[in-house]
Amino acid sequence: MAFLFAGNKCLLFLVVPLHAFLLFSATSAAIAAALDNSTDLSSLLAFKAASTSGGDASSDNIITANWTTDAPFCTWVGVGCSRRRPRVVSLNLSSFSLQGTISPHLSNLSFLSSLDLFNNALSGTIPDTLGRLPRLATLILHRNLLSGPIPPSLFNMSSLVRIGLSFNNLSGSLPTLVMLPRIEYISITDNLLTGHIPTDLVRCSTLQRIYLGTNRLTGSVPSSLGNLSELVDMTLGGNQFTGVIPASLGNLTKLQYLFLGINDLEGEIPKEIGNLVNLQKLYLHKNAIAGSIPISLWNASNMIHLEVSANNLTGPVPATLGKSMPFLQFLGMSDNALSGGLDFIASLTNCRDLNVFEVVGNQFEGALPEYAYGNLSMNLQYFAVSNNNISERIPTGLGNLSSMISLALDFNELRGTIPMTLWTLKKLQVMYLGFTRLTGSIPSDIGQMTNLATISFVENEFSGQIPDSVGNVSGLQILELAENKLSSSIPSSLWSLQGLVHLNLFQNRFEGLLPPQVAKLKVIDSISLRSNRLSSNIFSALGELQSITHLDLSNNSFHGQIPQQLGRLFNVEYLNLSHNFLSGVIPKSFSNLSYVSSLDLSFNMLEGEIPEGKAFSNVSTTNLIENRALCGAPQLQFPPCPTKFTTSTSSAKLRLLKYVLPSVASVLVFLACFALFVKKFMRKKAKASSEEESPCLNYHRRIPYFELVRATDNFNEANLIGRGSIGKVYKGSLDDGLLVAVKVLNLEVEGASRSFDVECRTLGQVRHRNLVKIISTCSNLEFKALVLEFMPNQSLDKWLYSENQCLTLLQRINIMLDVSLGLDYLHHQHPHVIVHCDLKPSNILLDENMVAKISDFGIAKLMFVDNNSTTPTINIGTVGYMAPEYGSTGGVTIRGDVYSFGILLLELVTGKKPVGTMFSGELNLRQWVCNAYPTAVMEIVDSNILRTEFTNMQQHSDGANIFHRCLYSIIEVGLHCSKDLPNKRLLMRDVVPKLQEIKNGVLVN
Repeated sequence: MAFLFAGNKCLLFLVVPLHAFLLFSATSAAIAAALDNSTDLSSLLAFKAASTSGGDASSDNIITANWTTDAPFCTWVGVGCSRRRPRVVSLNLSSFSLQGTISPHLSNLSFLSSLDLFNNALSGTIPDTLGRLPRLATLILHRNLLSGPIPPSLFNMSSLVRIGLSFNNLSGSLPTLVMLPRIEYISITDNLLTGHIPTDLVRCSTLQRIYLGTNRLTGSVPSSLGNLSELVDMTLGGNQFTGVIPASLGNLTKLQYLFLGINDLEGEIPKEIGNLVNLQKLYLHKNAIAGSIPISLWNASNMIHLEVSANNLTGPVPATLGKSMPFLQFLGMSDNALSGGLDFIASLTNCRDLNVFEVVGNQFEGALPEYAYGNLSMNLQYFAVSNNNISERIPTGLGNLSSMISLALDFNELRGTIPMTLWTLKKLQVMYLGFTRLTGSIPSDIGQMTNLATISFVENEFSGQIPDSVGNVSGLQILELAENKLSSSIPSSLWSLQGLVHLNLFQNRFEGLLPPQVAKLKVIDSISLRSNRLSSNIFSALGELQSITHLDLSNNSFHGQIPQQLGRLFNVEYLNLSHNFLSGVIPKSFSNLSYVSSLDLSFNMLEGEIPEGKAFSNVSTTNLIENRALCGAPQLQFPPCPTKFTTSTSSAKLRLLKYVLPSVASVLVFLACFALFVKKFMRKKAKASSEEESPCLNYHRRIPYFELVRATDNFNEANLIGRGSIGKVYKGSLDDGLLVAVKVLNLEVEGASRSFDVECRTLGQVRHRNLVKIISTCSNLEFKALVLEFMPNQSLDKWLYSENQCLTLLQRINIMLDVSLGLDYLHHQHPHVIVHCDLKPSNILLDENMVAKISDFGIAKLMFVDNNSTTPTINIGTVGYMAPEYGSTGGVTIRGDVYSFGILLLELVTGKKPVGTMFSGELNLRQWVCNAYPTAVMEIVDSNILRTEFTNMQQHSDGANIFHRCLYSIIEVGLHCSKDLPNKRLLMRDVVPKLQEIKNGVLVN
C-alpha cells in the first residue's frame, strides 16, 4: 500500500505539470489564433485614431495618407515586420509631429520589440498595458507632453533593454520594485519626479547608462550604486540630493561620465574617485562640497571636462595639473576658496585642446606667469581669473591666444598698462578689465577689434580721451568706462553705435555737450553720465530713446529747461537729473512716465507746480529739494502754488468783464452766423475743392483736394499701394516734396463714413512713435481721404509672406516690441483708453528703419472708462485675430487687443496665418503652438528664421541655446496673451518689459 501510495504520488507529480502544460499550450494557441496579424492591423488603426498627426503639411498627411487598408500594414511608414511572418516587430515614428494620446491597444502587438515615439506632442499618461508586451526591448518616449506617474509595470519587464522617458511632465516617484534583468539604458531626465532612488536598482547588473537628472528627487545618493559595475554614464544632477558622495562610486571603474552637480551634497570629494581611471567628464558644481581636491583625482588622466565650481573647496591646485590631465578641454573651478599661486597654468601647455579656463572668485594670488601663454592651446577661447588677488602686470603673452573670445581679469590688483598685444585679438568679443589699478590711455587700436561686444574698464586709472576709432567697433553693445580719469569730449562716433545697449561713463572728466545724435542709439537700455563736466542744454532728441530704462545725467552742469519730450521715455524706470543748473518748470509730460520708480530732480533751479501722476506718487521729498520755488504736492510738504490773481485785481477784472463780455459775445455770434452762411455758399459753388474742417485738424496742415490729385497723378493705379474693404491707399508726393500715403474711402461702402470719422478722431488725439501719424484730411460730401505718413517698407504681412523678403529674428523682436509699445500707449498712457479692435499684420506698417507702426484705426473704440469696461459692438475685428469673447458677448475691452497681439506673436514665430488651410475645426494656430510647446518648438518655427540665424548659431558656442531660449520666451508670451479667458491674459503694460528683456537677452549674448 505504501508503495502504491508513493507511486501514485509520483504519478501525481507528473500528471499535474503535464496537465498545466497542455492547458498553457491550448491557451497559447488560442491567443496566437486570436492575436494574429489582423489583431496587429486593428492595433495600428487604434493607435492612428488616438494619435492624430499635426505640424507642417508634409507631416500632417504621413500617417493619414499612408496608413490605409489599401496596402499591407507591413508597408506602412514607420512599421517594421518580421521576415518570417507579417507581424509588427518595430514601430518607429520619431519626429512625426504626432499629437493626441498613446493607445493602450499597442499592447496587442505581441511581437513588438521596439517602440520609438521620440520628439512628438503626445500627451496623457503612459498606458500601463505597455508593460504586457512580452518581447519589448526598446521603449523610447523622449520629448513628448506625457504626464502622470510612470506605470510600475514598465519596471517589471524581463525583455526590456532600453527605456527613455526624458523631457516630459512625468510626476510621482520611481517604481520601488525594479525587475529589469537585461536593462542597459534608463533615461528619465527633465521630468517632475519626486522621492528617492529605489534600492532595487542595484539588481540591474547589466545597466550601463542611467540618467535621472533635472527632477525633484531627494534623499541621499545610494552607496549601492557602486555595485553597478557596468555603468559607463551616470547623471543625477539637478535634483535635491543631500548627504555625501558615496566612496563606493570609486568601484565603477568603467565610468566615463559622472554628473552630480546642482544638488545639495556636502562633505568632501572621496579620494576613491581617483580610481575612476576612465573618467572623462566630472560635474560636481553647485553643491556644498568642502575640503581640498584630493590628490588622487589627478590620476584621472583621461579627463576632458572637470567642473567643480560653486562649492566650498579650499587649498592649492597642484602645479602638475596639466601633465596629469593632458586631454583637458574644460577646467571650471570658479566660486570656491582655492588659494596659492597660478603656477599650474604653466603645466596647461600640455593640454593642447584646452578651450575654457575659469577660476573666478577664489583666493589665488601672485602674478600671472608670463612665460606660459605662448604655448597654451590655440583653441583657448575663454580665460577668466576675475575676483582673485592677482597682482603685477597683464602678461603680453596673452596676445598670442588668437582664438580668444572672452577675457576676464577684473576685480584683481593688476597694475601697469594694457599690453598692445591684446589689441591684436581680432576674435575677442568680451573684455573685462574693470576694478583693477590699470593706467595709461585707451589706444586707437581698439577700433580694429570689430567683434568686441562688451568693454568693461570700470574703476581704473585710465586717462586721456576715448579714441574716435571706437565708432568702428560696430558690434559694441556694452561700454563701461566709469570711475576713471578720462577727459575731453565724448567722441561723436560713439553715437553711431546703433547696437549699443549699456553706456556707463560716470565719474570721469568728460566735458562739452550731450549732442542730439544720442537719439541714434535706438536700442539703448541704460545711459549713466553722472559726475562729469557736461554742460549746455538737454536736447529734446533725448526723448526719442524709447527703449531706455535707466538715465542718469546727475552731477553735471546742464542748464536750461527740461524738455517736454523727456515725457516720451515711456519705459524709463530710473531718471536722475539732480545736481545740475536746470531751470523752468517740471514738464507736465512727466506724468506719462508710468514705469518710473526713481525720479530725482533735486539740487537744480526748478520752479512752479509739481505735476501729478505716477512718477510723483512715490517720489520722496529729498528727490525734489534744493530747487528755486517748487510748489504743490502737499503730501511732500511743499507749499501750495499761489493763485494767478489777487483779490483786488480779480474784482476789477470781473467788473470790466461785466460790461465788455456781452459786446464781445454779440460780435462772435454775428461772425459765426456769417461764417456758416459763407461756408454753405462756397460748398454749393465749388463742392469738389472745398473741405470740411475735420475734428482732428486743429494742429495739422491743410491740404486741398487738388493738391492730392496732383500728388497721386489723379489717383493713378500705378501709385496704388494698398487696397482694403472700404477704400484704396495711394502713394503721393505733395507740392513740397513730402511723400505721403493717401487713404481714399469708397463712400458707397456701408460704414465707410463712420470709419473715416473714427480714424480721424482717434489719430487726431494720439502721438506716439509706434502709431502711424496723420498729416491731414480732405473731406467733402463726395470725397473723404486721410493723408498719412508714408511707410516705405509697407506692411508686416508682405514681409512675412513674400518670397523675396525675409525678417531676421532680431527684426521680428523689434517689431513685436514696437507694436507692444504702441498698444501700451493706447491702453494705459493715453488720457482715454483706446482699443484698436483689428490688430493684424496688414495693419502693422514699417518705416524706412523697419520701425513698426500701428495703422487703420477705422473701427477703434475710444472709451472714457476704466481699462476693463466693455463697449457693445458688432462685426469687430478679423477672423483668426478676433478675441473669442467678441463673438459671445459682443463687448470690446483692451484685453481683446491683447489676444490679437498674442496671435500676432505666434504668427511671427511660426510664419503661419491663423486662418490658413491647415487650421480647421477645433484646431487653430494657438492650439497648434500649444501642442508643440515646449518640446517640439523647433518643428513649428518659421524656416526663414532658421535660415537667417544659422550663421549666428554656428559662430557662437552657445548660439543655439540662446536662440532656443528666445523662441521659447516669445511663444510663452504669445500663449499667455492669447488665453481664452480675458482676465487670464497679460496687460500690455506687462508685455512690454517682457519683450524688452527678451530683446536685451539676444543683444547681450
